[in-house]
Amino acid sequence: MLRSLYIRDYALIEELEVEFDSGLNIITGETGAGKSILIGALKMILGERASTEVVRTGARKAIIEGVFDEAETPRLRRLLEEHAIDVLPQMILRREITSSQSRAFINDTPATIALVREVAASLIDLHGQHEHQSLLRTETHLELLDNFGGLGGLVAGYREQYDAVAALIARKKELVKRERELHQQKELFAFQIEEIDRVGPEEGEEDALEAERRVLENAEHLYEVTAQLYEMLYEGDAAVHDQLVVARNELQDLARIDGGFEESLGEIKSAQIVVAEVAKFLQDYNARVEFNPERLEDIRIRLGELDRLKRKYGGTLEAVLAHRQEIGETYDLASDFEGAIERLSKQITGAQAALAEAAERLSAKRREVAQRIEQAIVAEMAKLGMPHSRFEVVFTRQEEPDGWILFPRPDGHAERYAAFPNGMDQIEFHLSTNVGEPPKPLAKVVSGGEVSRIMLALKTILAKSDRLPILVFDEIDVGISGAIATKVGESMHDLAHYHQIIAITHLPQIAALGDLHFVVEKYVEGKRTKTAIRRLTDEARAEQVALLMSGAEVTEAALESARELMAAGKREA
Repeated sequence: MLRSLYIRDYALIEELEVEFDSGLNIITGETGAGKSILIGALKMILGERASTEVVRTGARKAIIEGVFDEAETPRLRRLLEEHAIDVLPQMILRREITSSQSRAFINDTPATIALVREVAASLIDLHGQHEHQSLLRTETHLELLDNFGGLGGLVAGYREQYDAVAALIARKKELVKRERELHQQKELFAFQIEEIDRVGPEEGEEDALEAERRVLENAEHLYEVTAQLYEMLYEGDAAVHDQLVVARNELQDLARIDGGFEESLGEIKSAQIVVAEVAKFLQDYNARVEFNPERLEDIRIRLGELDRLKRKYGGTLEAVLAHRQEIGETYDLASDFEGAIERLSKQITGAQAALAEAAERLSAKRREVAQRIEQAIVAEMAKLGMPHSRFEVVFTRQEEPDGWILFPRPDGHAERYAAFPNGMDQIEFHLSTNVGEPPKPLAKVVSGGEVSRIMLALKTILAKSDRLPILVFDEIDVGISGAIATKVGESMHDLAHYHQIIAITHLPQIAALGDLHFVVEKYVEGKRTKTAIRRLTDEARAEQVALLMSGAEVTEAALESARELMAAGKREA
């Protein structure tokens, strides 16, 4: 939701800030009062190209800032994080324009105009100038249809198959690209494999050999010291174990006299047991000390072989083993290149069959959804004063000789179609608003006045599924009046249950249904013309609606009619 719009030194606007709310926000004002200036400023934070002429005469720069609530969607979060922009509870889009340059900011971080445009495209649809109308961009049509039909699960299922095919084809292309390289490497790898396998290194072998070498090199020292320690602890005169036995006996006598010695007695007994165990270990170790010069020489030779491999293949035994595994796989691949290609081709064929099945299932469901959309939109457009309209969702598929999607034919051949990330369908909305005219692409047949009503009809039907939270209608009422204007107002009022709507209008039937009402005014102050906007109270709203009904003079009858029109809108809501 667009919470607020701040504008300073832009065209006739010296400074203003307007706070919008959810629902239907109505903006009215006399012709030339500055409503188009307000929309022009809004376009700046949507990423429109800026002219230095918009800077108010005498000012250094123009500033436009929009604050958006509830703008944290997964897509916008990813987009901001990709560009190292803070994700905040509110989204702030800011534009600064000077006589020489224009700068843009997102959440106070400098951003390119292209990024601002991409961010704004996920927040706002501005209907009034074709460049901001999402439904005139064919790339949005497929997404709108899928959202309306709740086809997200089918699309995700198709995408999974699409990614699988893409990965297999990329792997095959990479393999074909490496064919010459593989054959060139085969002889070298064969030599390296033979050299490593001749030594036959094993994981953890080097550490074990080093430990054994240290023991054999220090056998004499180990033998002498373990014998001395055994003698000191257990066998010699005044051995530690014997001294502990004497201490234990003395403490036993003391403990019989005073229980306070019990703890010390227990500790002495524990020490006696520990010393006895250590002495036994030393005796056993001393008996097992091996003097084996032949084994020591074998270990030194083996470590030398391992060291040579390490110097050639990575510096560590782990690197040698990893290299052996890698070149072994590459050697096997080079030795059976044709077989590897054939196996990959079979995998691709199977994956493409699954992809074609998913694509056909998704396409069939889309066609069902398209029929519902066509009927609903034609009915809605009739309500909006376009009774002879025809609306079609046109499906096309792109034939491609190497397409990933194959449909076998009875003659043994296959029809091949291009696969896209969201299916094989390319769709476009076609429309005819005149009797006898066939439907044509939406962007080619609608006039400025018609497009807003068509957008309104489409948005009304697609409202609950549409991802865009904010809709701006700039003078949607061009060319309509009377009962049709009432229908347009009702449709906008209903649509405002799902979207925040900001609408500039000249029609009392629409203005009377607003949840909030603002009026744009132009005035002269200090020999300068300025534009301002103010929010109207309920009574002031009635006067403004009456002014739209009766023209320059507000009569009591017009005022009463305005109140009735506003009351009727509240009752219908």
